[in-house]
Amino acid sequence: MKTILPWAYIYQRIESIKEQYPLAKFYGIPRGGQIAAGLTGRATLDILEADVIIDDIKDSGKTEERYSVYGKPVVHLYTKDSTDGWITFPWELEDETKDKEDLVIRQIEALGEDITRDGLKDTGRRVIKSWAHLYSGYGINPKTLITAFEKDSYDQMIVLKNCEFYSTCEHHMLPFFGKIHIGYIPKNKVIGISKLARVAECFSRRLQIQERIGEQVTDFIMKELDALGCGCIIEAQHFCMMARGVEKQNSIMVTSSLKGRFRDEAVRTEFLSFIK
Repeated sequence: MKTILPWAYIYQRIESIKEQYPLAKFYGIPRGGQIAAGLTGRATLDILEADVIIDDIKDSGKTEERYSVYGKPVVHLYTKDSTDGWITFPWELEDETKDKEDLVIRQIEALGEDITRDGLKDTGRRVIKSWAHLYSGYGINPKTLITAFEKDSYDQMIVLKNCEFYSTCEHHMLPFFGKIHIGYIPKNKVIGISKLARVAECFSRRLQIQERIGEQVTDFIMKELDALGCGCIIEAQHFCMMARGVEKQNSIMVTSSLKGRFRDEAVRTEFLSFIK
């Protein structure tokens, strides 16, 4: 789990510390503590001159113990407990983006390109920006997509077919895309048809293999809707077969995932007849 602390929290915490130590000079422990000290407006680079030592985060307490020899109080912007995951301060977000951009730039240089030419000057930033959409599935909890309704008396198959999708092959990081067909038989609950498309989008917008997407979709629907059965058939073209390797431009890969009553021959046949 990753927690991003907003600037509003940081400013509030700084004001609280300044009120606790009025007129005090602050020495910031490198590196996050230096930013915190600067935000107080009373920073000093001389630790002996400081009244208070400030750091960005208290984790194991070892840093505070190391600075205890100066006999000065040590304060923190954030104290981490055992339930917290990774804590990110707002100024670190810019560093993360810059680090990612540098990775893209190094890849371009590895191709033998001149990263300073006009067409490539801003490519690192553009690529990172595109990742936010291409891999948006990592930031989505599919459970938040479900809005279920009582099915009333309806107990027949529900099918969404010809829903386009885009994904990225985890083996070569090349795109694959096509159509996804999803069907299910409700037990007690149904969901809006657009939610099926959003579930497919959630799982496909990641580094993936085609077979896994189908399994994730059917597993999720079976569990979250307590469905009597679910099926997912995917037809896709893969750039790793079209632009490299065997270079077969018209090849289409078809995969299926069938759960519950969709394994019955009659139900499977009905599903296939709907999507063809």
